Amino acid sequence: MAEPFIHLRGVKKVYRRDSFVVPVLDGIDLTIDKGEFEVLMGPSGSGKTTLLNLIGGIDRPTSGDVIVGGTSLATFSESALARWRSRYIGFIFQTYHLIPVLTAAQNVELPLALTSLSKAERRKRVEIALGIVGLSDRSRHHPRQLSGGEEQRVGIARAIVSDPQILLADEPTGDLDAKSADEILTLLQRLHSDLGKTIIMVTHDPHAAERGQTIRHLEKGVLT
Repeated sequence: MAEPFIHLRGVKKVYRRDSFVVPVLDGIDLTIDKGEFEVLMGPSGSGKTTLLNLIGGIDRPTSGDVIVGGTSLATFSESALARWRSRYIGFIFQTYHLIPVLTAAQNVELPLALTSLSKAERRKRVEIALGIVGLSDRSRHHPRQLSGGEEQRVGIARAIVSDPQILLADEPTGDLDAKSADEILTLLQRLHSDLGKTIIMVTHDPHAAERGQTIRHLEKGVLT
């Protein structure tokens, strides 16, 4: 039987603030196969974003193990984890985190800045990513010249420009109107079906959740 692509075993996460202990995740066991579109739902404070951050190597568990592609993230140093993250993970946020003084193309190119790719290769990748999200004609526009939906598309182009295997989307439609949200969800479905990306999306919106293959619920740090 094939090893799952993403495997969390007994993952606990506790934050400590002075003498206070704040439990966030309590013994999470989770397996996700390559090419899946998974949705995490749950109330605010249930640990959804923390779980995404652990899978993406932004944070480390207090105990338990996070294994991606057969490798435990615990074996990486901080610098090695950063390199792994830049190669394998694409992050899509609710707030777009675009740099106002940069054009759409320059924002998309940012993840490639520390790679060994030539300027021409970086430019080609940016063109492909913007083409995939349907913004080839907006490459020279700055964020203030774009709609919210277009800004999120730039954010998605930035997430896929390094061709990561996994996309982690944290409330990607939370700041969008219904029409723009539907367009973003359709784009995510296309990235999943056409490009084979493994997608884990956090959302509180049942309508958005329906776009995934599997819906999981997180309640007070426990998967139900």
